[in-house]
Amino acid sequence: MKQLLTIIYFAFSLTNLWCENKPNFILIFTDDQGYGDLSCFGSTTINTPNIDRIAKEGKKFTSFMVASPVCTPSRAALLTGCYPKRVGMHQHVLFPSSLKGLNPKEYTMADHFKSLGYATACFGKWHLGHHREVLPTSNGFDTYFGIPYSNDMNHPNNRGKPPGGHAGMDDLWADPESTLTKWKTPLYENEKIVELPVDQRTITRRCTQKSIDFAKVNQKKPFFIYIPYSMPHIPLYVPDEVRDPNPKNAYINTIQHIDSEVGRILDTLDELKLTGKTYVIYTTDNGPWLSFRHHAGSAGPLRDGKNTTFEGGQRVPCVIRGPGIRAGTVCDELIGTIDLLPTFASITGKALPEGMKIDGVDASGLFSGKGEPPRSEFIHYSSRGDAEGIRQGNLKLLMKKKKGTSSRSSEVFLFNLDKDLGERNNLASQKPEVVENMKNRMNQVDEEITTNARSPWIKR
Repeated sequence: MKQLLTIIYFAFSLTNLWCENKPNFILIFTDDQGYGDLSCFGSTTINTPNIDRIAKEGKKFTSFMVASPVCTPSRAALLTGCYPKRVGMHQHVLFPSSLKGLNPKEYTMADHFKSLGYATACFGKWHLGHHREVLPTSNGFDTYFGIPYSNDMNHPNNRGKPPGGHAGMDDLWADPESTLTKWKTPLYENEKIVELPVDQRTITRRCTQKSIDFAKVNQKKPFFIYIPYSMPHIPLYVPDEVRDPNPKNAYINTIQHIDSEVGRILDTLDELKLTGKTYVIYTTDNGPWLSFRHHAGSAGPLRDGKNTTFEGGQRVPCVIRGPGIRAGTVCDELIGTIDLLPTFASITGKALPEGMKIDGVDASGLFSGKGEPPRSEFIHYSSRGDAEGIRQGNLKLLMKKKKGTSSRSSEVFLFNLDKDLGERNNLASQKPEVVENMKNRMNQVDEEITTNARSPWIKR
């Protein structure tokens, strides 16, 4: 009996030591936020001191890419480390009538942390399938609280929505109660709808509070909290007591509310004395939805926005703080959301499963500043999953179908992003050999992904 008690004691001690040495991870993923929508990324109209704090105490990534310029495929890529086509989630966004979702057979970021004994939670917008079989709780998360798809979608068939456009958004902003009278967006807790319609005025704050509560409950063990805020996707709502009634300030108001909520999370980590052992990542799913004007953000110096493969659609703001990341540093190297899963695997010391190919690479050296740049190229897929471009170093090729034509002819662009971040100077006619070589490489990569693509989950 004495020997058994000794074994139990040592096992318990080793478990506690393991828990103490494993870092926590908090991944904040906003919706439709532009490259120029943080003050640490140059905004002169939006003040984001709390998100800026992450950059000051960690690292700002200036060439951080998402794998699609729209919601669903971008989120699939983030969680699986794959270009969306590889996991069958590349064909634009899901709707309340959609019959597919992220296949639970995929190995997600949450699956990885769960396999290491982490507590895992998702609080926010999922948009990878609203059917029970593909909700977060079927994809590695212990608990879920949030909306299943975009906040401009209605349960159960997406009908009965109010007028759109920036003028329609002005009307909704002027009537905060419209979140309850004009929409039928559901709120889920785990696998059940618990509020219909969700009060979008408080959804950002409630997801924050869920995250804070989860961290407090699990402070003695490692945790992974994924916070995909549904804002600033239109329609925009904030709590009544912080709302600026001027619709021209709606977007600014919304981002600054998100910043305040991020501050609450950072303050909680300080309070729990977990700041030094917690990675905090703040980024977004794609660029700004520019057609909504003052209800949308800014791509800053970048060209275009959401739905396009120009930089404004896929290069997004990203700041990361955590163990081993030197404060106040900047990384200009190419990295993207598909690299986070293998990077987290490297940090946690457990390899990803063999036999399930991914497209991400280990970028932990960029976190610490001690490694070589791991990524030499990046494929630009359109919102419909077409291979539309490739970046190699500072050169970027885009082959965009000519508008208003049914032919297969493309308008070819070649940019040197080092000298032309705004993609204004087309070098294609000057460098035909470079164009041909890059096009061939893009097609080669796309062909491999297409050939070896895995199936999404389909409701039968």
